[in-house]
Amino acid sequence: MKVVPVAKAKSKLSAYLKECRKGPIVITRNGTPAAVLIAPVDDDDLESLLLARNPRFLALLEKSEKSIREGKGLSWKEFWAKAEKLP
Repeated sequence: MKVVPVAKAKSKLSAYLKECRKGPIVITRNGTPAAVLIAPVDDDDLESLLLARNPRFLALLEKSEKSIREGKGLSWKEFWAKAEKLP
């Protein structure tokens, strides 16, 4: 993992876009991490990266996990039975 200040990242962005295929690059502002350059492997990886930071999706996951902890979840069989009925 490489760490670079924002000024250097701005001046060499094109090079860092290529380099981030090898591993994440942390961009700092005043010595504090401000951003991370990560090259997605494919469209599925990109979707996973975006969902991992999406507040609405994370809230939905938390709501679902809470429901399961409270015993309100569906069994594997019930889930797929309902899923098969979807259009």
